[in-house]
Amino acid sequence: MPKQSLFICAALLAAAPLPAAAAEFVVTPGVIAEMKAVFGQVESRTVVPARARIGGTIRSINVSEGSEVNEGDVIATVVDDKIALERQAADAQLKALQSQLQNVQKDYERIQKLLTQGIATQSSLDALRTQLDVITNQVVAAEANKAVVEQRAREGETLAPATGRVLTVPVTPGSVIMAGEEIARIATGPYYLRLSLPERHASEIKEGDTVLVGERSLTRSSSSTPSQARQGKIAKVYPEIDNGRVIADVEVADVGDYFVNERTLVSIPVGKRSVLLVPRQAVKTLHGVDYVRISAPQGEIDVAVVLGEAVETADGPRIEILSGLRDGDKVVMP
Repeated sequence: MPKQSLFICAALLAAAPLPAAAAEFVVTPGVIAEMKAVFGQVESRTVVPARARIGGTIRSINVSEGSEVNEGDVIATVVDDKIALERQAADAQLKALQSQLQNVQKDYERIQKLLTQGIATQSSLDALRTQLDVITNQVVAAEANKAVVEQRAREGETLAPATGRVLTVPVTPGSVIMAGEEIARIATGPYYLRLSLPERHASEIKEGDTVLVGERSLTRSSSSTPSQARQGKIAKVYPEIDNGRVIADVEVADVGDYFVNERTLVSIPVGKRSVLLVPRQAVKTLHGVDYVRISAPQGEIDVAVVLGEAVETADGPRIEILSGLRDGDKVVMP
C-alpha cells in the first residue's frame, strides 16, 4: 500500500469518535406501597322515593328505569274518579249560594230604600244584614271547599322529589295504589364507591389515601393493579366492623354514568415493602429468560433475574427485581 494511503487511513482513525462508555445504574432498595385489589360497589349518597299523593288508578307513567329526571318533573298521573264528582258537587253548591247571595243583596237594598221612606223597620234591615253576612261566609267556605277539591285533583300528578336517575318503577299503568305508595326510586347522587375490606386491613387504611380504580369491564392485569386505572381518594372509613369487614367510601370522578350497585376493581394501599427496582430498558429477554447486565470485577456479565411488577416512580418507569440482583450491584445500561 502506498505511504500516502497509510497516512490517510491513520488520519481517519484518529478523527473517528471513540465508543461512548456504557452508563451504569446502581441498584438500591426502594419502598413501594403494597396494593390489594378488591371490589368496590357504586352507590348513591341519597336514594329518594317518589310517592303518590292521592289514592286511585295510575293513568300514565312518564319515566322508566334509567331515565334522568329533574326536580318537579311529572313522573306519573294518578286519577281518582270520585274527585270529578266532588268537583261537580262543589260547583253546584257554590252556584246555589251565589244565587241566594244575590237575592239577599237585592232584598237588603230594597229594605234600605223603604227605611229611608219610613215604611220598613230597622229590625227588618238588621235581620237582612245578618242573613247577608251568613250567606257571604257560606260562599267563601264553598269556594275554599272547591279549591281543596281542585288541589286534590292536581295532586294526582306525582312529581320528582329531586334531580337524579330513576332506579326502579315498581308499578304499571292501570295499577290501583293508595296515597303514600312508592311509584319510583330516584338516585340523586353524588355517586361513590363503597369498599368492604377484611378486618386485618382496618389499621392500614386511612382517610385521604390514594387508590387506583379500574375500568367498568372488571378486567385486571397480571399484577394486583387494575388495568387502565385512575386515581381516587378514600373519603371515609367507618368506625364499626361488621362481620369481620371494615367499610370505606372512595370518591372518584366520573362514576355518575355507572350503574348503581355496579362493581369495579379498586387497588388500595395496605402496607409498604422494600424492593429492588431497575429501569425497564436494562432488562433483555432471550429465549424466554430475562437478563440484566451488571459490571463485575471480572468484567460485564449477564445475570438471569426474576421480574416482578412494573412501578411508576418519580424517575420514570421501573420494574421490580425479585431475585438475581443485590443491593449495590452496578447495572450496565444499554
